[in-house]
Amino acid sequence: MHDIIAIGAGTRDAFLVSDQFQIIKSDKFSTGLGECVALGTKIEIESVMLTTGGGATNAAATFARLGYKSGVVCRVGDDSNGRDLLIDLHREGLDTTLITRVQNGQTGYSTLLTDAKSGERTVLVFRGVSGSFDAKSIPWMDCQARWFYLTSLGGNIALAKQVALHAKQLKAGLAWNPGSKEVKKGLGVIQPFLRHVSILILNREEAKELTKIKEIDGMFKRLAMHGNVVVITDGENGSYAHRDGMTWFAGTTGTKAISRTGAGDAFGSGFTAAFMQTYDVPMAMQVGTLNADSVIRHVGAKEGILRHWPTEGQMKKISVKEQ
Repeated sequence: MHDIIAIGAGTRDAFLVSDQFQIIKSDKFSTGLGECVALGTKIEIESVMLTTGGGATNAAATFARLGYKSGVVCRVGDDSNGRDLLIDLHREGLDTTLITRVQNGQTGYSTLLTDAKSGERTVLVFRGVSGSFDAKSIPWMDCQARWFYLTSLGGNIALAKQVALHAKQLKAGLAWNPGSKEVKKGLGVIQPFLRHVSILILNREEAKELTKIKEIDGMFKRLAMHGNVVVITDGENGSYAHRDGMTWFAGTTGTKAISRTGAGDAFGSGFTAAFMQTYDVPMAMQVGTLNADSVIRHVGAKEGILRHWPTEGQMKKISVKEQ
């Protein structure tokens, strides 16, 4: 039996890093900011890095590096990108036997336009075979684990419910880091099965969209179920966690980001890895923060993932306070 199985996407990622991208403020962009280049020109790229990504494989890499027997459930094509992804996951020590290989399919691919000055990026996404993730993509009989880590399923809430019920039948823990398409389904759709979720992980924008509430306390009131943990990350501002009426805030180290890609996956998986071991929320916040801090120091979602448990001295650098 696995200690934990991560379920979701696996992709081939290409990072293009340049200081020639222009950041422009405009209401024409959904975030209020645009990453722009002059049309018809050639843009100099400082570095190119080919790596692997996807929420499931990023999280699984954390679990494997921290000593857990870990597996991945995702869909890849039988193309060169799929083969590269499998090689990389083998290198991480992950069980890849649960991965579906789609004949004549194309593996998901992302091009990440990364601003060398701020580390922020725009992601051009081709979902490939991961965009048609369904119940047949999961080898249910072989998915035996003490914990499951569920990432984006492209908005397939029915499948997320099936995973939650599967975990319940096994008396396994379930951490859920939903994607934007799941969040867009609304709280009325998601809330009924939150009682089956041991750890719910969202960033602040997602929590706001889901609850229609701006304040952290109000978000927790809408999302918290008896006994579960709700985590809300707020980028460089820190993170919040709530359980049984108690709320904690964790700061960051203030590290300047080289690339922010994978920071959310690193925090969520680091938090879950520590919680599986100790059930201590403040300690889990420290490990999650240190994992994310290490990731943003590198280009690539997996490059900076912790390879060992943090030392006591490293843990003390992350201040966690009860609110």
